Amino acid sequence: MPRPPSSQLTEVELQILRILWEKQAATARQIHNSLSEYRNTNYSTTVKMLSVMLGKKLVKRDETVHPQIYRPAATQQRTQQKMLKDLISKVYNGSTGSLVLQALSSQKASPQELSEIRQLLDELEESEK
Repeated sequence: MPRPPSSQLTEVELQILRILWEKQAATARQIHNSLSEYRNTNYSTTVKMLSVMLGKKLVKRDETVHPQIYRPAATQQRTQQKMLKDLISKVYNGSTGSLVLQALSSQKASPQELSEIRQLLDELEESEK
């Protein structure tokens, strides 16, 4: 019995989604050409990956045109939010604070990023008053 498709994005799936988020829509050939900049892959592999992604509802395909056009099924922001929620739930036992502390302690944030973080914290504190 085949195992059910994983809800986790693979590295290749994420690369394909990044291409589609940038282009908004593309043919399999255009996706393959862009993907070839990152990894050495065959066109047939790209088509197979798109088929798998269709099954996982990560992309949509317009079959009314030829060649068929692929689009991302969700925005980049929505996908990032879902992945982050999964990460917080699975790795940090639902603790957003633990994730933020780990992220800030493991990689240096730029002064601009720190400023944006402070501003967000100030806004969150104000909204709770």
